This record gives sequence, C-alpha cells and structure tokens, in this order.
Amino acid sequence: MGETKHQGPINATKTPQPKHWVSPIPFGLGKVKPQHFRDTMKIAWDNKDNIGYATRILTKGVCDGCALGVSGLFDQTLKGPHLCTTRMNVLRLNTMPALKEEIIHADIDQLRQYSSTDLRKLGRIPYPLIRRRGERKFSRISWDEAMDVIATKMKQLDPKQYAFYLTSRGITNESYYVAGKVARFLGTNNIDNASRICHSPSKTALKRSIGVGASTANYQDWFGTDVLLFWGSVASNSSPVSTKYMLEAKKRGTKIIVVNPYSEPAMDKYWIPSNLESALFGTKIADDFYQVNIGGDIALIHGIMKHWFEMEKQNHGSAINHTFVQEHVNGYEELKIKVEEQSWEDIIKSSGVTQERIIELSELLAKSKNAVFAWSLGLTMHSFATDNISQVANLALLRGFLGRKNNGLMPFRGHSSVQGSGEMGADPFVLPGSGFDAQNINRMEQIWGFEIPKWQGDIVGVTLENIVLPDIHERKIKLYYLSGGNFLETMPDPDFVEKALSELDIRVHQDIILNTSTLVDAKEAVIVLPAKTRYEQEGGGTSTSTERMVYFSPEIEGNKNLIAEARAEWKIYIDLAKRVKPDTAHLVEFKSGQEIRDEIAKANKDYEGIQHLKKQGDVFQWGGAWLCEGGICPTPDGRGKLISIDIPDLGKKEGQFIVTSRRGKQFNSMVYKETDPFNGASRYDVLMNAKDASHLSIAEGEGIVVYNGFGVFQGKAKFVNIARGNLEVHFPEGNFLLPRGRYEKYAGIPDYNITVTVEKADRYNARKDVQYIEKRIEDLEVDIPQ
Repeated sequence: MGETKHQGPINATKTPQPKHWVSPIPFGLGKVKPQHFRDTMKIAWDNKDNIGYATRILTKGVCDGCALGVSGLFDQTLKGPHLCTTRMNVLRLNTMPALKEEIIHADIDQLRQYSSTDLRKLGRIPYPLIRRRGERKFSRISWDEAMDVIATKMKQLDPKQYAFYLTSRGITNESYYVAGKVARFLGTNNIDNASRICHSPSKTALKRSIGVGASTANYQDWFGTDVLLFWGSVASNSSPVSTKYMLEAKKRGTKIIVVNPYSEPAMDKYWIPSNLESALFGTKIADDFYQVNIGGDIALIHGIMKHWFEMEKQNHGSAINHTFVQEHVNGYEELKIKVEEQSWEDIIKSSGVTQERIIELSELLAKSKNAVFAWSLGLTMHSFATDNISQVANLALLRGFLGRKNNGLMPFRGHSSVQGSGEMGADPFVLPGSGFDAQNINRMEQIWGFEIPKWQGDIVGVTLENIVLPDIHERKIKLYYLSGGNFLETMPDPDFVEKALSELDIRVHQDIILNTSTLVDAKEAVIVLPAKTRYEQEGGGTSTSTERMVYFSPEIEGNKNLIAEARAEWKIYIDLAKRVKPDTAHLVEFKSGQEIRDEIAKANKDYEGIQHLKKQGDVFQWGGAWLCEGGICPTPDGRGKLISIDIPDLGKKEGQFIVTSRRGKQFNSMVYKETDPFNGASRYDVLMNAKDASHLSIAEGEGIVVYNGFGVFQGKAKFVNIARGNLEVHFPEGNFLLPRGRYEKYAGIPDYNITVTVEKADRYNARKDVQYIEKRIEDLEVDIPQ
C-alpha cells in the first residue's frame, strides 16, 4: 500500500464559536493568566540592540523552541502566522552580545553567586576558555590550544573512558549526525542525548508495540477526530502553538480529554495570542479531566480495557475492533486474560479514579470511531515508563486507532529536533537508520569505511556514575564532552552530580552560554568552547519535528552581536577527530552541510529526501502522513503487539505522598519567570490538595517540609485541584528528593517520581533537633583533618 503524503497547511475555521469562550470580558482581564502581548513587547525591547536580526530569525528560521516545527512564521498544519512565547523567550540566546570580559574572567566564587538564569542573561561565550586545577579564573585560550588539550587527553585514554552528550537546544540533525559518527570513529559508544531524560521510553515502547519509534500521526489528525486524549501532558505550556490546533479541533467537533493528576489551568483555559477570537475571549480547552494518581495510568488503562472485555461479553464487537485485531494484532488472548484477572478494587486504588468514571471514559472510547492519543513526561518519567506507553498503544490497537486519518499515537515532544537525535545515531543503542545490532553495525561500517566498536555504550546517568569508579576501572569516565546541557539542574541527586563532575580529569562545555555546571571544578581542566547557534551554522541546517517533518533552516546573515570566534558544532567535532586520529580523519571529513545531508540520506533510509532541502521553506515528512498505514506495522510479521503487564506497586505506605515534578514558565531547565502565570505558583511552592493539607493541619502558604531518605525540600503549601495523595514541585528545584541510579529498565530514563512524607516546617524542625531523620549518604561525606 502506497504512502499517503501530508497535504500541507489547510485553512482554519473562521466562524467564531462562543460556546468555547472562557469569558466575554476581553483579554481575560482580572484573571490569572499569561500576559502574552505584554511579554512580547518586553522581549522585543530586550532584543532592541539586534532587532533586525531577531526579526529575520523569526521570519526565516525554523523555531529552536518546541518540536512543533514552525518554519519562519508558518507550519504545515494551519495557514496563517504562528508565534509563541516559548520561541520568543529563547530568541535572546541567538541575538545577545558576548559576555563582558570583566565578568567572564572574574573570580570563580564570584561567578558562582549567579544562578543559571542570571548567567544566561549575561551574554554569550565569546571565545575558548580554560580553567586548570587550582586556578581561580577562566583564561582565554586559542582554539588550537583548547582542541589540542582535549585531543592529547583522549589519546592517553581508553575510548571507554570518555563520553559525549548532546542537549536539545537548537542542535541540528547535521550536528547530531557528525557527533555520532565522530564518537564511533574515536572508538567510543558512550554517546547520549537529551531525549534520554524526556522521551526515550516513547521510542522503546512504540518500537515494541508497533515497530517504529515516532509519532504515527499529524497535528491535522486532531481536527475532527472524535477524541483527542492527552496523557500526562501540559501541551499548552510546553508547546503553546499547539493551543491553536486544539481550538481548531474543538471547532470541528473534537472532544479533548486530559488524564493528569493536576487539573492544569493551562489545559483548562487558554488565551491564544495568534487567534483573535481566543486572544479576546479565551478558549475552554479540555472537555474533561481524569485526575489519575501519579503512576496510576496503567491501572486506569486496565480499567478501560476491563470494561471493554465486559462489554464484549454482552455484545460482541461493541468495544473491540475485531477485524483490525484479527488482521493486524498479536497477543489478544494473553492480554484479555491478564486484564480480566485485575480486580476493580486494585484498579481503583492504584488509579485513584472511581469505577463509574473509568467506565464513562471506557464507553466514550468504545463509541469513538477515531481517536488520537498524545502523551508527554507524565507518562515517560517513570521507572515503568515503557509499560505506561505500551498500554496506551494497547488501547489504539484494540480499537484500530492507527494508520489512518484522525487516528494515531503521538509522543508530544517538547524540544526542537530532539526527534532527530536518535535517528541520527547520537544514542548508545542506535546507529543511523536502526539499532546497535550486528546487521546495522555492518551496514554502517560499509558506509563509513571504518570499524565501529562493538561494546555497548552507557546512558548518561550511568556515565555520570562511572566517573566515581576506582581509577583502575576500565570504564571510569575521565573526560566528558558536553554539547550544552546542565546535569546539575536536570538529573536526580544534584549533590552527587556535582561531585561526579568535579572528579573528571577534563570536562568540555561546547555551548552558547555559561550555566552553573560550567563553573564546577575538574581535576585537570574545564574547557569552554563557543558554539554557533543553528541560525549561524554555515550552509544552514535541518531539524525534525514531532510529526516527522524535516525542516531546512537557512543560515541567517546580519547578526550585529556576532561572536567572531564561535564555530558550528559539527565543524568542532571534525576538528577534534583530525587531532586525535589525523591519519584516518579523512573518513569523517565534511566540507559542507550539504555533504552531511547527502550522507544522512544514505545512512538512514527514512531520511531519503533530506539531501534536497536547500533553502528556506524546504520540508519533507519521512514515513508519509501516517505510519502503520492500513494497519500494517514495520515489524517482522507486519503486525502490532499487545503487551500484557501487571499494575505496578509504587510502594506507597499509609500517610505518604507521591511527588512528581512540573515545569513552570521555563524551557528545559531554563527558568524565565519565578511565578507561574497560569496558577500563581512560585518556584518553591508545593502543589497539594486542600483536603490532604487539612488532614495535616497545614494552612495555605504555610512553610512545609517534603522529605524522604534521599533528600529534603522546604517550600510552601499551595492548594490546587490535584488528586489526593499526590504532590507536585517544580523541576529542577525538587530534584534533591530523587535518588540516583533508578532507571527505567528498557529506556534508561531516570525515575522522576518518588514517595515522600510531608510535615509542617516548625514540627519537622523541632523533631529534627532531637532526632536526625535524614539518611546519611556516606560517599558524600569527607573527613576533616584534626
């Protein structure tokens, strides 16, 4: 069956529909809500020193914010211009001048007074820097000296002792590809990227269930589907442009349902600035909220399926699409047995949702001819994340919500081109085009012309732990090469992370700006390399959106605040290869972005077509409009697989809470506002249910302590509409509660959810005086000489 191509952008419904309005009072005056227009004016003011260049980035470049893939002001979904606050907030990273010399060469303790937010605002890294052991300040260094220090060290080390990491801040497919190729050329498989700590389970789950690790649908499939169901996703906050699509979907009759512990205000009511009707009167987005416990999604889905099987006993075909299952799906009988053995009592207890409400959702989905399931970090950041997503896939396979218009499975990615990172091979488990298996290794060795190391590389979390291995250990990491990222503010157990980073011999930060992790000591040297942004990359570059659109973003001229010594990221990797292995470095040489794209098209067959992207507006979608079109999956037998699992036990004891993290007004770990414009919460507020607080005699605004055996978080109680027994704290502030070393078994994502105890601050501190309740972590303690 031939691939159906995406039809390109379509017209939005123009007729106003007052039934979706939040309020007839224009602009939501008097309500707690984002001030989009005011913020836009402020951002324009912040960029006034480089306004022409800022304008060209917005009108010519592909958005380096979220993964919706807006090219210039336009995308492939709806006609008309799009602009959102996430993109505007990130804009200044591309337009600001260099850091002042008196700041960058200040005493290190002075620099450490700054938060990452403060450091970001100070400006871009102007030239290569080094800070050797014992030195109090960064010194300027030439590119040749900096690269020679790194290369000399690499030559001394076993390739198992160094590692690469690439974040998601506007890095292009070309840079991901070259980084992956150079890492393997240098002999290491220790290369990982930012999706490890956001969406890696989406890929592993979808590969297991349907044979492909990407969104099977498009945003246009939201328009007129019967149900658009968001699981653990605050799409309106992470990707504000998506609210425009939600409004269009509602106007065409789609019912939007959110499954989330917290009834997120941004998914309830939103004022969409690029739509006049919504900017004036707001949009009621969600038609219904199902407030599930943190970690209770599997139980909820088992409840939906359990009722489906009960419906089937009464009336064959009333819930299951038997034709689709018989033709395209394996594992039906095993799943039926597994689901039927779950008791309603266990389902209700784990999910936190009543049987009546579960049946209501179950019947709605059974009666729907079409549905799109989208999810984000609420499903992915668990120790059983792959199983979470496989159960969502089960629902789609049982109903046939796959491989056709208005249906599909959509991991809702938050960052531009992070979809491309694994597809380019910047991941320990993959090479371009497929997995890290013997067949694909052999194929890529033919294309690359050099031998690829056969040992299994480590994920980022394990790599950090390997830094503190004994000196003689063959996998002790001694050099870490980082393209962006700040592990201090993204990984669990920040105290350990800081200790690990300081025990590296050499740490390289290839980046646009400084952050708090750049300022941590190293045993021999910290080297900082100024990178170009995607808009400065010679010959342009490409990025891959959530819906598999590969967009070309041209090089944009006219930066008044040009960083003369900044280099394109892919060029730095090639320079490194030439210094470490000069005799064979011609095997990784690329003269232009076009040459890289030519090779990507050969290395990853899905990317056949990327070589033709050459100018602004060029785009293609790999895989066509729908993956698994006609129900045929890219698995060995062409069939999807239903996955049977048990409801997980979260180990929550009586009186304990489960805490998860949420993002406020921020992008990744970059915080843009101390107060969340949707709910008024500050960064150290603990979101909790008022009834839970009353039970503990906690008043709103009162100081409370959230603690467990791993850490302590001190904040203030803020009452919100969240399922009882659940708490939310902001990321990264709450990461001190999370232990290191707990990874999802299939995808290696750290677990960002944990059981905790809550107490009034005065009671906790009074008890602490007589009974020290924090667990000692001996490897973080040092003996002070007497």
